[in-house]
Amino acid sequence: MVFSSTQQIVLASGNQGKIKEIQAILANHLIVPQSSFNVLEAEETGSTFVENAIIKARNAALQCQLPAIADDSGLIVDALNGAPGVISARYAAVGASDQDNVAKLLQQLEGVPEAHRTARFICIMVFMTNPEDPFPLIAQGVWEGLILNAPIGSNGFGYDPIFWVSSHGCASAELSPVVKNSLSHRGQALRQLTDLIKDREKNFS
Repeated sequence: MVFSSTQQIVLASGNQGKIKEIQAILANHLIVPQSSFNVLEAEETGSTFVENAIIKARNAALQCQLPAIADDSGLIVDALNGAPGVISARYAAVGASDQDNVAKLLQQLEGVPEAHRTARFICIMVFMTNPEDPFPLIAQGVWEGLILNAPIGSNGFGYDPIFWVSSHGCASAELSPVVKNSLSHRGQALRQLTDLIKDREKNFS
C-alpha cells in the first residue's frame, strides 16, 4: 500500500478536535474520518494506549475496508499515579464534557503544590493497511508540562486549558493551532508515523 495523496485513509476517531488537528498535519493526504462511513465506534477495552489504538484502527479498517490510522491519547499526572491515563476522555464519567473532566482533575489536585503538578500528554498512533495487518506501525509522542490551578485560553480541547507549556510560557489552549501541532504529543506521533510508513514502503518495494 502506497501512502500517497491518491489513497484514502480512514481516521478512526469521532473527536472533532483530534480530527481537525490530524487533518491539518496530514493535509497532503486524503484523510477521511470514520464518521463519513457511519462506522460503529470500537469499545476501548484495552488497559494501555497501545492496545486501544490498535483496537480502533482494526475496527475502522474492517468496517471501511481501507487502510486506517487511529490514535489513543491522554494525560498522565504524576501526583495522581498516572491518572487519568487511558480514561482521560471519560475521567469524570462516560460521556463527560471536557469541562467536567477538567473540573474533576483540578479537584483531585487541590492543594498539590506547583512543583508536584508535573504531567505529560501521551499519544500512540497506529497505522494498519487492513484489519488483519500483522505488522501495524506504531508511533508515540510525549509532551511534558504542568497542571495549572485554573483553566486559561480558548484554543484546543480536552485538558489544553490547564496544561502549562513551559517553553512558551502559556497554556496549551493559548497556543495557535500551528504552534501546538509543532509541539504536541499528537504532532510528534503523526510525524513519526509518516516516517515509519515511508520507511516501510522503501523496504517492502
